[in-house]
Amino acid sequence: MQEYKTYILCTRPVDASLVEKAQAKNIGLDMLSFIETEPVYTIEVQQEIELAAVELATVVFTSMNAVESVTAMLDGHVPEWNIYCMGHKTKELVEAYFSAEAIVGTGGSASELADEIIANSEVEEVIFFCGNQRRDELPNKLEQRSISVNEVVVYQTIPISNKIGKDYQGILFFSPSAVESFFSKNKLNQTCILFAIGSTTKEAIHKYCSNKIVVSMLPGKDSLVEQAIKYFSES
Repeated sequence: MQEYKTYILCTRPVDASLVEKAQAKNIGLDMLSFIETEPVYTIEVQQEIELAAVELATVVFTSMNAVESVTAMLDGHVPEWNIYCMGHKTKELVEAYFSAEAIVGTGGSASELADEIIANSEVEEVIFFCGNQRRDELPNKLEQRSISVNEVVVYQTIPISNKIGKDYQGILFFSPSAVESFFSKNKLNQTCILFAIGSTTKEAIHKYCSNKIVVSMLPGKDSLVEQAIKYFSES
């Protein structure tokens, strides 16, 4: 087995081309998931989506999992929704199914997305398609400004209790849920550099350690991986 100068762990699967790109820089890129998601396919959720689908509703997506769950239940029907979304991949999925014109606002974080919604004085109510472990920032901020939030839980996040078997120089995290699952079974040495997909994930990491954290410069999972490769190839 080939030995590398540096080893980094990605807590989500990535394309083989990125693994090869890392290897070319003498970096071993391992992948190990700490969460999995499952759609919530219940009669109640189906009815909520069907009711929303006949309205000119304002809809909020903050994760790609929510988009995938909802579009699967829409089964080809494309409602006339005004959509606010967060995250590069989430936006791509919304554009692919609903069209780019359906997107009326985006944000780099849940708090930024809430501000974007609040800035539209015509919005009085939103439908928030989310997971069972959604964070409070967005609904709390909207409700403080008297914007009604109808939450529909369309997927659930399940922790995976994996324990890492080696010392890594870098670890990449893509969600607070993955951070919590990771630290439930693992400890880090102080020299390990942690990479976070955004500020919310960074805040979650801070709860468990004082290691250096590098936040993604560009949106998207692949961009964070490339940023980590660049960081270690230049260090």
